[in-house]
Amino acid sequence: MRSGNYKESVAELIALSDSKLVWGWSALLFAALAMVPYVLNSYLLSFVILFLITGTGALGLHLLTGCTGLISLGHVGFLLLGAYAYAVPVAKFGLSPWLGLAAAGFVPALFAIVVGVPSLRLRGLYLAITTLAFSFIIAHLVLSLTWLTNGARGIRVLRPELLGIDFDSDARFANLCLVVATLTLFAVLNLLRSRVGRAFIAVRDNDIAARTMGINLSAYKLHAFMISAFVSGIAGALFGIYLSFVSIDGFPFLMSIEALAILIVGGLGSTLGAVVGTVFIVLLPEVGRLFLGALGPLAEKLFTTGAHEMRTVLYGLVIILFLRFEPRGLVGLWRDVKRLWVNWPLRY
Repeated sequence: MRSGNYKESVAELIALSDSKLVWGWSALLFAALAMVPYVLNSYLLSFVILFLITGTGALGLHLLTGCTGLISLGHVGFLLLGAYAYAVPVAKFGLSPWLGLAAAGFVPALFAIVVGVPSLRLRGLYLAITTLAFSFIIAHLVLSLTWLTNGARGIRVLRPELLGIDFDSDARFANLCLVVATLTLFAVLNLLRSRVGRAFIAVRDNDIAARTMGINLSAYKLHAFMISAFVSGIAGALFGIYLSFVSIDGFPFLMSIEALAILIVGGLGSTLGAVVGTVFIVLLPEVGRLFLGALGPLAEKLFTTGAHEMRTVLYGLVIILFLRFEPRGLVGLWRDVKRLWVNWPLRY
């Protein structure tokens, strides 16, 4: 059993993992996730797809809030932009899905400059309010530009055909989401090992010290906004494709709260926390429904008729409980368990 992590070279220090066991289990997990969609029913498969799409979006917010320390309540605005940036060229003008996916990333990244520049001198609550206002402005623009977005009527989106593969079935679409989520995860992990990622963390920990060390705060904050918006836009496009219909109603403000809840529950600043938090938050409404169903038909009916309100209550309750009793999130609990296991029977 390994009792610690000892690095003897620079290559070992910057490697994602020096454990062959970790790489082996990761490969098996990827293979299992690729095969699972073909054996699950449609109901369970919908959860797998939501895990993958929500996880991709959460990784985007993780770069901005978890790694750079810039609190954003406008995450849903980038998701909405990504969905429409894909739907407009592909569904309305018949262009290539590849072009639509590229637009889904670059259009939100360009809008991130618009919201990022005024936010360079803001932090905390003021930055959160600015990003919140941005999401409402985006929603208003979508409703106003009816000649481009169809306004409140939305745009119907068909499943794409990429590399000769038609992703019309949920199983194949789940594999597409799996590939995107895996590439996003590796991109985030590698970015955080780079100079840019270390600058993000320095800005989060102490921006005054970071400026003293020569880090351009304005440039790196804009980088964080743009990269986060790019990843979130791709997730928004996938979500719009999954729904087969892109409209304002499909992207409520609750999605921003959900994304923040994922980071808090998983553990702020942890990439693993973003993944674990995604699984927890996506399953939370279903667990709540099952719990209320066990209390009786009246309680289950209450959840069914007020699903949106109940989800809001559950997210708020989970955020409060984790901030009060375990601010390090699920990753902090996992590290405590590992420490107890390694040091047992010597707990202290």
